[in-house]
Amino acid sequence: MQVHFSKMHGLGNDFMVLDLVSQRVPLTTELIQQLAHRHTGIGFNQLLIVEAPTQPDVDFSYRIFNADGSEVEQCGNGVRCFARFVHERHLTKKRRLRVATTSGIVEPELGEHGWVRVNMGLPQTSPERIPFKPSTAQPVQQSATGSSLYPVHVNGETVLLDVVNMGNPHAVLVVDAVDKAPVGTLGAALESHEQFPARVNVGFMQVITAQSIKLRVFERGTGETLACGTGACAAVVSGVRQGLLTAGVDIQVQLPGGVLYIRWQEGDVVWMTGPTETVFEGTLHLDEHFFPVHTLTTQP
Repeated sequence: MQVHFSKMHGLGNDFMVLDLVSQRVPLTTELIQQLAHRHTGIGFNQLLIVEAPTQPDVDFSYRIFNADGSEVEQCGNGVRCFARFVHERHLTKKRRLRVATTSGIVEPELGEHGWVRVNMGLPQTSPERIPFKPSTAQPVQQSATGSSLYPVHVNGETVLLDVVNMGNPHAVLVVDAVDKAPVGTLGAALESHEQFPARVNVGFMQVITAQSIKLRVFERGTGETLACGTGACAAVVSGVRQGLLTAGVDIQVQLPGGVLYIRWQEGDVVWMTGPTETVFEGTLHLDEHFFPVHTLTTQP
């Protein structure tokens, strides 16, 4: 079996993208894990699946799988790459799309030079929508603007965090310096913490100015990545809610892989703008057990 794919990235958050509109691939958890392997497979943080629409008012359906084979609800960098992919593969001539995900509709708009602007929808901040189970042992601490910061006991300490759902669950911690933040240890401990029954993405945010932050994200099912689009959205929402960031203007989010611009104000949708890159296109050869045999690649 031959499978055509593209390798793409958004600020270093890298993806394998499959068109399942014009071809069929019998995906399994084991196959996704094999394809994700950095040494013996294609290598990626997430696998993005393009499918035909399942409802009349959208252009495509969109599914996302982590490197460990688990399916997730949303990926901000991924949806930007998705928009560029369907246009480059001539699956549509539209530059403005409506795309159905398991968490709702997103609306990417393809701009110049591979940049994509996305309506990411309304953020959710109530604990039950994350989902998050606040501790009953301690009261909720309020920020200066009245938004909730929750104490969570982890690794022998108590950390204060905010929670935001951007189609997938996020915890946001404000830190003095992201370069010194314990992303690997604390991020991993919070990701699978019992108070997050669906696990959680963990963002470590350093506020530079009222319109600029630095951010590192430990992603659920993947580990720390070079960039996380929904994590950037969640961090800005949290920063605005806490009075740390300016509402209604583009906030510069500096991630290890590059810069995103996020805009939000209370009651509005979140807007994300950022770049995409097609790294290469390839043809994957699978044997009868659906495991990779070899890959032939071409430059885009």
